[in-house]
Amino acid sequence: MAVVNEKVAILGAGSWATALAVLLAGKGIPVEMWARRAGLAAQINSERQNSRYLPGVYLPPGVQVNVDLSAVVKNARAVIYSVPSHAFREVLRASLPYLSPRALLINAAKGIEEDSLLPLSRVFAGEAGEENNSRYVVLSGPSHAEEVGRGMPTAVVVASRNMAAAEAAQELFMTGSFRVYTNPDVAGVELGGALKNIIALGTGIADGLGFGDNTKAALMTRGLAEITRLGLAMGANPLTFAGLAGVGDLIVTCTSMHSRNRRAGIEIGRGKSLSEAISAVQMVVEGVRTTRAAYRLAGRYGVEMPITEQMYRVLFEGMPPREAVINLMSRGRRREMEEVALAAVQLREKNYQNYK
Repeated sequence: MAVVNEKVAILGAGSWATALAVLLAGKGIPVEMWARRAGLAAQINSERQNSRYLPGVYLPPGVQVNVDLSAVVKNARAVIYSVPSHAFREVLRASLPYLSPRALLINAAKGIEEDSLLPLSRVFAGEAGEENNSRYVVLSGPSHAEEVGRGMPTAVVVASRNMAAAEAAQELFMTGSFRVYTNPDVAGVELGGALKNIIALGTGIADGLGFGDNTKAALMTRGLAEITRLGLAMGANPLTFAGLAGVGDLIVTCTSMHSRNRRAGIEIGRGKSLSEAISAVQMVVEGVRTTRAAYRLAGRYGVEMPITEQMYRVLFEGMPPREAVINLMSRGRRREMEEVALAAVQLREKNYQNYK
């Protein structure tokens, strides 16, 4: 394990990047953040807080912000990609020439690449090469930046195909208030973190329409079912969706006003257009792009995702939100446990194939 005074690079200067910088610097680790905009970098360095994205959370002296990507990445023992999912490929590609061959590479973005429909781990493999998968780690789970930045107790998960890399990331992030679990299921952890944003948009719309807790519980529970169905089709372990990256992240994103996706949904439920809702939130709303990607993936894999389908029609086809809720409630009768049994059979068959 590298010594503690070797720096960690964080690519991105949004709320989550800032919270992770505060967390690591609190452990005595030097952190250098990369910001795309010189004005934002100057403001953070001078005021010692990110007043645009995480106001009121002050940065320890060990955090510096720079606009020179090569200087930030050079000689870093770990590089954390904390940019919107649609910018991940571009930033990864720009950083690759400067990465140390021993650097741990951690992706903290939650999304699916919209054009290619690839999970970000596959984007990484395509750009960095399959040989670098052994040092690629995904960080996910229920973790609002506003709370992590203030040291509130939080539990997350890191996933990698290489358990040594996952354990290195676990050691890097773990503190007395930030608990980190490991998981080998990269696909499941990635998909759970991405797809829950679609359901959060839906629960926000329900809130904006004035519906109650019963509606929210129904959307979350049935949302988890369709997340699991797509996850199974794409090679994930369904048990992952019962953990932090699945139901844990779903709960926190669907119920909290810290959630950009829920806040955007509320605005849409109150009658605002998609562009007006995004403007009201004033930050990236990952669930919008993810809805389009998941809708196409459901068609590609032949997976039934009724909530995702209705969200797609609201966001991109102008369907009134109340009509979408009526459509979901008037679907044909189903037996809940049939889906659970099917997932169990698929998992058993997958394990059998793995161990034959």
